[in-house]
Amino acid sequence: MPINIELLKTIPLFATMDAEELAALAGIFNEESFRAGQTIFREGQLGDRLYIIDSGQVAVSLMNENGEKVTIDVMGPGDYFGEMSLFDGGPRSATVTSVEPTHAYSVAHDQIHELLIRRPHMAQDVIKGMVRRFRRTGDFLRRWTTPNPNEVIEEKETLGNRIADKVAQFGGSWTFIGLFAAFLIAWTAINSFLLEQQAFDPYPYILLNLFLSMLAAIQAPVIMMSQNRQDAKDRIRSELDYKVNLKAELEITELLKKVDNLELAIDQLAGRLPAR
Repeated sequence: MPINIELLKTIPLFATMDAEELAALAGIFNEESFRAGQTIFREGQLGDRLYIIDSGQVAVSLMNENGEKVTIDVMGPGDYFGEMSLFDGGPRSATVTSVEPTHAYSVAHDQIHELLIRRPHMAQDVIKGMVRRFRRTGDFLRRWTTPNPNEVIEEKETLGNRIADKVAQFGGSWTFIGLFAAFLIAWTAINSFLLEQQAFDPYPYILLNLFLSMLAAIQAPVIMMSQNRQDAKDRIRSELDYKVNLKAELEITELLKKVDNLELAIDQLAGRLPAR
């Protein structure tokens, strides 16, 4: 069954084409069916065709720096993928797998080139659609980041680290100051006024000073441990920020290369295209 022209109209790559151009385009699409869980193509594999989903769903995924599969999008009827291969024939930038039985239409790199040679004005419509796609990809790159720094830090925490953080957090709070002040006042009041001659720690409160010295001796290294932990957290956040910026820079560079390839391919097909 040939592809429905109404479906083609919903694809941004072809949305500005007229009825005659859409009819010519529909004639070169082929039907394809995929079972649930089938890999349509893999990241890094050379691409040669564009797919338009008629029914079903597919998942688009990438491998992150830890070798883990990350699903970045789930596409359904009316969505399309693999469009970059129409012009540069380069490696796929992601892996696409069918989530459920999926019916799609595909068009090969060579077929679309032959059509654009015969109808060069169609190339202008395709360029407009590609620009829209690039903008969507740019928006995604601005939103997509590496794992949450706080989650990475929590995974590396030990029980001792958590105890040190809690002690330092409590020791630097107004709650601790208030409780400690109340304890000191109560200690001195009991030994100076309430018990008088039978005080267990009379002035100058030698026992209290001993307790305070022991508390300071324990609290100081714990606080230093927490400070070192904070330095480690800052380093992790800085490293992750660097990776995010580097990833965005590399992806943008790749997009610019694809735009250059797109322009070169169009120029080779039809020279400098006249305005419609």
